[in-house]
Amino acid sequence: MGVKRVIVFDTTLRDGEQTPGVNFNSRDKLEIAYQLAKLGVDVIEAGFPAASNGDFEAVKNIADYVKGVTIAAMGRAVKEDIDRASSALKNAEKSRLHVFIATSDIHLQYKLKMTRDEVLKKAVEMVKYARGKFDEIEFSAEDASRTDWDFLVKVFSEVIDAGAHIINVPDTVGYAMPREYGELIRYIRNNVPNIDGVIISAHCHNDLGLAVANSLSAIENGATQVEVTVNGIGERAGNAAMEEVIMALNTRKDYFGLVHGINTKEIYNTSKLVSELTGIKLQPNKAIVGANAFRHQSGIHQHGVINNRLTYEIMRPEDIGVVPDTFALGKLSGRNAFELKVRQLGYNLSPGEISEAFRKFKDLADRKKTIVEEDIRFVVEETIEEFRSFREGEAWA
Repeated sequence: MGVKRVIVFDTTLRDGEQTPGVNFNSRDKLEIAYQLAKLGVDVIEAGFPAASNGDFEAVKNIADYVKGVTIAAMGRAVKEDIDRASSALKNAEKSRLHVFIATSDIHLQYKLKMTRDEVLKKAVEMVKYARGKFDEIEFSAEDASRTDWDFLVKVFSEVIDAGAHIINVPDTVGYAMPREYGELIRYIRNNVPNIDGVIISAHCHNDLGLAVANSLSAIENGATQVEVTVNGIGERAGNAAMEEVIMALNTRKDYFGLVHGINTKEIYNTSKLVSELTGIKLQPNKAIVGANAFRHQSGIHQHGVINNRLTYEIMRPEDIGVVPDTFALGKLSGRNAFELKVRQLGYNLSPGEISEAFRKFKDLADRKKTIVEEDIRFVVEETIEEFRSFREGEAWA
């Protein structure tokens, strides 16, 4: 039995675009899609063709030009959406419809105004209608985490019989707890009678900050596809962050024992591109791709990393395509880190010069919030000049 592989379904261009204030044009979408293909995702959800003419054209453009990856389009469980998606994906190398309908009682009562039986009938009818129009059909039970589990099993069982290849279990409002969501995935796997050969997918939102934890719990409990966005963008508090899920699987191979097709060295480039095109700046302490993710300011930490990076780093910045800038020098920094930085900048100071430059640096760091490279150069060059003047004065004496 071989190592299990996780399918990476990227929805940056669909769910990610639902981030308030984000609006990709067709060119933006195509540029990101090319980068996602380079990154190695298995599926690119390119958009929602029925939403607008612009989104239809963007999805069609990606399907026409981006190869080597499955292109998915979303649609509601209505014929018009399915037809629109089919038309947009006509030239895709491999096409997937992502069709959804809500299944939780709260959505049925207040949004759809439908009974459970009506929702079940509609889901089955629309999956049957889509059959033959796409290479794959993914069915999503919107708000699955707040749906009655036995009703969910019934819906999934019948849509699989109708022709669904992938069943998606969305935590649409980020309500689930990791253990609870994992148990739901396991319940579906153990109780849907025709689940063999069908992909179980996890789609988690971050309203309680648990999207990545829930996604990993789903994978532990039998989900074989994970739905993510670059930088975790998406509705409200966003989706499961691709870079966090992937690096958790990578860093803890000993725990998960899983593989994926992501080229991690393209993670940082992808993150940067999405940040630029969305206009959403990453918080410095953002896991994996934040500016401080691989930087150490404490002198104790810096000293440990100088001796062996494993003391305080569980990943290497090079693994995600980042050029290391290990030390954030500041008032808490130690002499070892300061000396290393000075050497990296090309200076070769005597022990006395290092001691004086370090004293000046600590004085400056007490006054200045952020120390940049130019500050270090200024301190070092001022020290060198003072020592030179002192030596010249002694020579004249």
